[in-house]
Amino acid sequence: MKKSILLLLAIVLCLPVVNFAQAAKSRIAFEKLQHNFGTFKEELGAQSVSFSFKNNGAVPLILNNVQASCGCTTPEWTREPVAPGAKGVIKVSYDPRNRPGVFNKTIRVSSNAENADVILTILGEVTPRARTIEEDYPNEIGPLRAKTNHVAFPQIKENEVKKDSVEIINNSDQPVQLSFKTPPPHLTATIKPAKLAPKQKGYIVVTFDASKIKAYGFVMHRMYLNIDGQDDYKNSIAVSTTLEEDFSKLTADQLKNAPIVTYDMESFDFGDIKPNTKNEHTFSLKNTGKMDLIIRDVKSSCGCTAVSPSKNVVSSGESVPLKVVFDSTGKSGRQNKTITVITNDPKNPTNILRIASNILAQ
Repeated sequence: MKKSILLLLAIVLCLPVVNFAQAAKSRIAFEKLQHNFGTFKEELGAQSVSFSFKNNGAVPLILNNVQASCGCTTPEWTREPVAPGAKGVIKVSYDPRNRPGVFNKTIRVSSNAENADVILTILGEVTPRARTIEEDYPNEIGPLRAKTNHVAFPQIKENEVKKDSVEIINNSDQPVQLSFKTPPPHLTATIKPAKLAPKQKGYIVVTFDASKIKAYGFVMHRMYLNIDGQDDYKNSIAVSTTLEEDFSKLTADQLKNAPIVTYDMESFDFGDIKPNTKNEHTFSLKNTGKMDLIIRDVKSSCGCTAVSPSKNVVSSGESVPLKVVFDSTGKSGRQNKTITVITNDPKNPTNILRIASNILAQ
């Protein structure tokens, strides 16, 4: 009986110690949770602030992670454990480069503290710096700079005319006289003004007349500039679009009786093939509609792939072979190529066939 009483007393005396050990934690206390940088200029570069904190707990404080909400914000922090009563710091830098305007960013501080997650905030406003000519006009065309050197028209229907423009600036200290060297018949270009003073802005206006080109699918051309009467093939702009057949004027009966293109398969894998060999596969194209199917064009994604339809006009119910030859010369490893077939099927005018192969090492 005496032994039981002594054991019970020992347990009771130990309980406060155990509870205290379980309750002992660190506690992170910041001097401030937010910092406002105010308004500053972008050209001043990264701005930094230090958030000081103290461990008000009874055990060492360990910062497990400090994570910013944006890559433009970089935190650095005290890595070693912070003893009870000691202080630490988290330095936060904000990079304003190419980020003009108001910002509000957060930094999550995770630790072993009783208050395990704390959110810090930085905010302010960046005044944009003056941009350079090179930034606003990144493309160089002789003494000119342009916002783009590629006029990419969206899809253009046959017989449709579309117009677009490119902004340019004379980046030299001399006036320049501009003109174009014999553009293709379906393209016209005017330069406004044709003579640009130093640092003067202007426009190249490009007109695409689809009625003057007999083509379908994606097309690209280059237009070459004469600068002060001098030819230089480096001074050019690209013009591209996708030309489409216009089916909008077909009647209901014409659509009902229109050609319909189908294929026996739309992809083929040669599997393992040897280098420097020519490999053939023949797709079968069939017209299941009631009117003649016309193959307008066939384009391959690579010069290594030759495609030759046996005929361009396919009668109703007729099937024709579409032979594809893939040349593995100069190629290695896995290859994927496409063949674009354009027809007068109004519901499905463009089809993509695919071939694949794995070229073995020599």
